[in-house]
Amino acid sequence: MINPEFGAFSLVERLRSLPEHDPNDAVENAILSRLADNWNRRATVRRREETLDDVFEQDRPDFPVALLPFRNHPTYLGLDDEVKAKLLAWGWVAFNKNIMDIEQYVVNPGFSLIAREAFDTGLDESMAISVTQAMVDEQYHTLMHLNASAVTRRQRGWRMPDSALPFGYKTRRHAQRLSAAETPEHQALVSLAFTTVAEVSINAHLDLIAEDHEIQPVNRLTAVLHNRDEYCHASIANTVVQEAWKRFTAGQRGYFLAALADGMEAFAAHDFTTWARIMELLGVEGGGQMLQDIQNASGSGRLLQDFSGLWQLCQELDVVDSVPFDWSTVATDAP
Repeated sequence: MINPEFGAFSLVERLRSLPEHDPNDAVENAILSRLADNWNRRATVRRREETLDDVFEQDRPDFPVALLPFRNHPTYLGLDDEVKAKLLAWGWVAFNKNIMDIEQYVVNPGFSLIAREAFDTGLDESMAISVTQAMVDEQYHTLMHLNASAVTRRQRGWRMPDSALPFGYKTRRHAQRLSAAETPEHQALVSLAFTTVAEVSINAHLDLIAEDHEIQPVNRLTAVLHNRDEYCHASIANTVVQEAWKRFTAGQRGYFLAALADGMEAFAAHDFTTWARIMELLGVEGGGQMLQDIQNASGSGRLLQDFSGLWQLCQELDVVDSVPFDWSTVATDAP
């Protein structure tokens, strides 16, 4: 059963120490010092912070070229180096905005429902505390990514405001699914499904940045530090879903799995709407047509391809074959 009392979302916060880090790593230290100073001074993230700026490396790209869906298209290959650099910088700003949108509009609302026992999981107080801790982690993560975009804007001298971009595709798809839900119960199931996809797959998503040692160190280490907390969050989401699943009716299970598959499709996809906006902002000639060419191409690929964690969860629920998702299009741990 799903408790009908929990149709609305709220935010629960508590203070928590910063993530563990290597004190000998100058970049990690700069990122975490920035966080601590922000909280202590309640300062805006746009205020100049020398420690982060001092570790910024001007000659490094801001974003992996491998993550550009159009990286092999003739239009992109024909662009001059400055425009290519600006596309990479915008790619990093968009990546951060996407992460922040997910944290604020998908994950924390879902965790809020879980913390208030909307799914009658019967989990003990320690789990409620863990979920609430996770919600505060997400606020730190949002600040980390705000800082990372802010230092990029300062150091590059390019405005690149977050407000110029639409909500990320994953957040937009979540909102569409919520709007289509006819009851508070269905909305809660959508929220749980998308939160589960986000928290179980976020490590693989962050690894796209964290494992690239050629890009800007501030950017790579932002993803590394964020990732440390998310391994714990994935375990929380996994546990909650398995307990909730035991209490779901057949109808609730079917609705949840459909929403889960929708979330998986959204989290795997490139965000062409955001890229189209970036092309407009930079005035890239032929940029719109380039994106259409990529979208229309067969086998254009996915941004996120490692779905091992979600496949494992579905295997534990014994629903791998029941989820309306093509597992052959992503990597799993399947033998």
